[in-house]
Amino acid sequence: MVDIPFKNPKPDFDMMVKVLNGDVIPDKVITAELLIDEEIKKFIIENYFNEKNVPPPSAQRFGSSKEDTAEKETPEYLTAYRNYHRNLIDFYFKMGYHFVPDLEYYLNFSSLNTVSRIGRDTAGLSRGERYWAQESAGMITSWEDFEKFPWDIAKNMLSGYGEHLEFLSRNLPEGMKIASMAAMYEPVMEWLLGYEGLFYGTYDQPDLVEAVFNRLGQLVYDSYTIAASVDGVGVIWHGDDLGFNTSTLLSPEHLRKWVFPWYRKFGEIARSYNKPFWYHSCGRKDKIMNDLIEDIKFDAIHSFEDSCCSVVDYKDKYGDRIGLIGGVDIDKLARSDEESLRKYIKNILDKCMPGGRFIFGSGNSICNFIPVENYFIMLDEGCNWGRV
Repeated sequence: MVDIPFKNPKPDFDMMVKVLNGDVIPDKVITAELLIDEEIKKFIIENYFNEKNVPPPSAQRFGSSKEDTAEKETPEYLTAYRNYHRNLIDFYFKMGYHFVPDLEYYLNFSSLNTVSRIGRDTAGLSRGERYWAQESAGMITSWEDFEKFPWDIAKNMLSGYGEHLEFLSRNLPEGMKIASMAAMYEPVMEWLLGYEGLFYGTYDQPDLVEAVFNRLGQLVYDSYTIAASVDGVGVIWHGDDLGFNTSTLLSPEHLRKWVFPWYRKFGEIARSYNKPFWYHSCGRKDKIMNDLIEDIKFDAIHSFEDSCCSVVDYKDKYGDRIGLIGGVDIDKLARSDEESLRKYIKNILDKCMPGGRFIFGSGNSICNFIPVENYFIMLDEGCNWGRV
């Protein structure tokens, strides 16, 4: 089994970009993850690094008011904030990764959510509670709700984002970068309008739906403008789950009207600073892949599920047109025995490594319901692939 922590890790984010762009065909597997749950991180640090895990500060980093900001800038909070992020960077470094993911603005914006459902977290490494998306109405059901929503607070949360990224940059090991991440479509669907609010509103209140997308799109654009200007940020990695097993959740026509124009703007910002632009989206994407590749011009795409969009299938269909990240189906990663999991992973590597433009990892993220042993098996297969 692979040694944890990795011995003498040598991050090389620039090489990862070259592989995804097709400029270099690697002679070994390069790994990446969109996210690794805090519970997995804690377990590994305490049981394999034999070090103390530093939990994230509970309060949002960027305040909603001058008073709130002042409270978050107490010596105690700032110490906890700095120690957590140093610990986070160290974790990704020792696990052999080439970047640290950052969702600081997205998480702060999500703190405005008051409608998501809360249930018991039954994962093996439980966090106690798990949030579920609002399937019916979200926070905004009318123009009155739209005007009442705290957009000013959301904008104020941008004020410290550049400083935050500069702090991360100063603490990066040589060769590592930051992946700045946010979402636009998904918050609209999950809690701003809610699933039913979005789907009914598409026909009953299209002007309101468009206004919500545009208001959040501008905030995300502003966050990426800040991020792209920071030297330590290596990539703008946008994430929105547009689909499910059989199609996109909104029609391609509505996505082209309300969502994709913002994606083009996000990509323009990334490219203006010579930063790659990656995309995460769960679900079936076949009917919009040409939009993502030819129109929006994403450099790489992530999130693969065997039930609708296996990475092996996408490698065959699109592997010469766009970089692919990840691929190990989360269901198999969570429930397979060792023998079948190793056989399954080896097949992915055998099919996807030739020709390059492929970075290995989970199909989504390392969730807290995935057995740590299976996560290590995935890493072990990656380290051993191609060895005689």
